Amino acid sequence: MTLFNTIKNAIPPVHHEGYPFIAAFFVATIVAGWLWSPLFYLGLGLTIWCALFYRDPERITPIDKELVISPADGRVSYIGHVVPPKELDMGDEEALRISIFMNVFNCHINRAPVEGKIEDIIYKHGSFLNAELDKASEQNERNAITIDSSIGKVAVVQIAGLVARRIVCWAQEGEGIAAGERFGLIRFGSRLDVYLPKAAKVQVDLGQTAIGGETVIARMGARSKTPLTRKS
Repeated sequence: MTLFNTIKNAIPPVHHEGYPFIAAFFVATIVAGWLWSPLFYLGLGLTIWCALFYRDPERITPIDKELVISPADGRVSYIGHVVPPKELDMGDEEALRISIFMNVFNCHINRAPVEGKIEDIIYKHGSFLNAELDKASEQNERNAITIDSSIGKVAVVQIAGLVARRIVCWAQEGEGIAAGERFGLIRFGSRLDVYLPKAAKVQVDLGQTAIGGETVIARMGARSKTPLTRKS
């Protein structure tokens, strides 16, 4: 029983959004294997990959209203000051943008970077350029959430990429959201942009691997101690 519990705890749960896709992969694997047995093993590998793609592990989120938490697992692909896209209604002044690029092997659950009240959710149709390109921020299909937080207005933008063609967001306008709380996902690789007040202090480097719901990517103020608590 102890060994079973150890194995069970080592395998992260799968988000329910992934069930139909995992089932479809598995059925296709059975059919392909019936047609030609070597295809069964290829399909089984793809089915396992699909299950891992939709994994939804628990995370330990720093609880401090001055901290900004990574909204996703992935690589920090951009840090800089830019004028936010018009639909965010954040004005014409530059804001700090931090981008997290997710490849097809990252966990794709998206989490809120700060605590606050969701002001707006804005969906924009667009292209499906490589999500690593800077112009993807304004040209690609995307979904933005703006949050009224204690550090000011913060926006987190889900951006579709070459492979990602489905943005999922289950947050609602007007509701409160906690830092690290799940609000959506993007299927099969993409990027998230976080727009912050210009005075925010960056806490990550380009190329660094960020953990959604855990890694501190920026902060306001100068306090150094960060209490931790487990978030669901």
